[in-house]
Amino acid sequence: MPNPRLPRVPDGELPDDIKEMKAASIDLRGDATFFEVMANNPDLLRWYIDGFYGEVFKSGRVPADALEVLRLRLSAQNGCKFCNQGNRLSARDAGLADKEIDALFSNDLTLLREELIPVAQLSDELKLTNAAGDLDTALYEALAQYYSPAQIIELGLIGGMLTGIARFLFVYDLVEREEFCPFLGPVKKSI
Repeated sequence: MPNPRLPRVPDGELPDDIKEMKAASIDLRGDATFFEVMANNPDLLRWYIDGFYGEVFKSGRVPADALEVLRLRLSAQNGCKFCNQGNRLSARDAGLADKEIDALFSNDLTLLREELIPVAQLSDELKLTNAAGDLDTALYEALAQYYSPAQIIELGLIGGMLTGIARFLFVYDLVEREEFCPFLGPVKKSI
């Protein structure tokens, strides 16, 4: 269970829209630490949900199934249990088959549709644990078979933002992690 340093906003002080977000998170994930803490800055939380997810993630040029492959592969690699629970459902809603969803947690990307394989490979380059990530010629050419330059930029920017958000979630201890998460909980530092 997350144990953030920042205070959680009590239920009685939550704006109605954030109460709804919290309730939905509890129903889906069994935890709402992210929403309780982010409610300290409700405008930023609303931007994240409505602006980033509503206007950028869901309203761009990239097909929904490709975006969900990118997002779920990143959250699977990062070991974010909070994210994986929701992202699995979103991937299914976007048309991914169970075998494709399972493939994103393994290294058998051959189970993905042909056009989704380079998207999963791009997430491998963007993940937190890959300091040497690179959009090399082979990956670019694989992406370019199915996606326009504008879509490839969108995939990279969204993937980069999701990676940065994952880092934020882990550093601020706002989410539960999978047992296989490569990032251990906060390390106690002596001053």
